[in-house]
Amino acid sequence: MKIVIFGGTGFVGLNLAEVLLARGHDVTLYDRKQLPAGAERSFADYRERLTVVQGEITDVERIDALVKQGFDAIVLGAAITAGDHLERTNTSSILEINVMAQMPILSTAVRRGVRRVVNLSSASAYGAAGQRYPVLDEETPCDPVSFYAISKFTSERSVARLAELRGGDFLNVRLSAVFGPWERIGKVRDTPSLQFQILADFARGEPALMPGPGIKDWIYAPDAAEAVAVLIEAERPRHRLYNISTGAPWSALQWGEAFAALHPGLECRLAAPGEKTVIELHGPDRAPLSVARMADEFGWRARFGRAESAAAMSAWWTQHKEAI
Repeated sequence: MKIVIFGGTGFVGLNLAEVLLARGHDVTLYDRKQLPAGAERSFADYRERLTVVQGEITDVERIDALVKQGFDAIVLGAAITAGDHLERTNTSSILEINVMAQMPILSTAVRRGVRRVVNLSSASAYGAAGQRYPVLDEETPCDPVSFYAISKFTSERSVARLAELRGGDFLNVRLSAVFGPWERIGKVRDTPSLQFQILADFARGEPALMPGPGIKDWIYAPDAAEAVAVLIEAERPRHRLYNISTGAPWSALQWGEAFAALHPGLECRLAAPGEKTVIELHGPDRAPLSVARMADEFGWRARFGRAESAAAMSAWWTQHKEAI
């Protein structure tokens, strides 16, 4: 298949590109940023099937000209992943990029005959419901609170409604707490995972002091990318919304301890009373996402748990320390 990923040189975009290329697809990455040097080296074997196009997600004419070249699938992955600081300073941009910028792309997809569009949403769309229900499945009523959560929920409903009106084959996926290779922070992403923050402390030669355990249904980025690839390739999905998660909560503290055990001299622990930590939890714990729909329909389940992802990330970190 020929697939274009908008936001393709970002964190999730690069993991998805790596999985899709390994599965034999041709991949185009559209993003305002260039391919990171480390990713360029890692993707060297796929140069003939990988294209990188620099451009703004709001450049309607450029995007239409790109999609006109002919694609089987589009992934909507360009987003401002906002914490409190970006919410206060970039409110309008969050809604513009996470919602409004999608509409011309979706219209272009219908007009140009793109077979499948997958919108990468977030577990944040559940919002305050995450504190009221023991498990969050795709039928759980959402109660988004932050502007980021509101924007992701609105993007889902907008994508679904446009599919009804225009007849597009559009899917929404809610990604749980993602961490792993190629994660980085920047002007459009100020909520790094706890695992990224732990590795940042390690990279500075400091112990990772946790303000709390950080319990979530964390999912390793290559697992999340594999699930999205399954949905891109699916002939006739039975649903229009899918959760992507491990479905099993565990603590980032335990992950950090498992990672540190593989590298003598590293330490991850809870901060003692009065001890300073630079690691931020970014919100309260929430209920895990149900993954029954992905498992029942496609037989997909995450391959990496806490220990497996710590070992895999250790191997990756050894080769890409400059990326953290």
